[in-house]
Amino acid sequence: MSTPEAQLQSLGLELPPAPKPGGVYKPVVIIDNVAYVSGHGPLNSDGTMLVGRVGSEVDQQAGYDAARQTGLAILATLKANLGELSRVKRVIKSLGMVNCTADFDKHPAVINGYSELLAQVFGEENGVGARSAVGMGSLPGNITVEVEAIFELHPA
Repeated sequence: MSTPEAQLQSLGLELPPAPKPGGVYKPVVIIDNVAYVSGHGPLNSDGTMLVGRVGSEVDQQAGYDAARQTGLAILATLKANLGELSRVKRVIKSLGMVNCTADFDKHPAVINGYSELLAQVFGEENGVGARSAVGMGSLPGNITVEVEAIFELHPA
């Protein structure tokens, strides 16, 4: 399989700039061969965020697209901290949070935007890990999706 960067290029995707922390935390903490990535939102390349509550302000497809964009932001943080995405061995666990109305119940379908991206970048075997997808009454700045993740790394 080609490198994760080559996969992104073949998909016609561009990483946004690695996001800066929005509070008192580190975007990623690496312990041994595990990278713990803090919650990320759907950051666009121009620095804006995708916003709106699924089920009232935006539809399910917009949520899916926001989750995919959130995956790109996470990849940007990993690349900035690891130097290259090929240091990632596999996805261990992800938590996807959807800013949605109380009656919206398709959280997994929204977070699939993130999960399918990682499967395309790292391959089905290494890009799909354990996952939770939940609905939230709100998210910071009214962002549509937030995802945090844990990755196993190849030894440096």
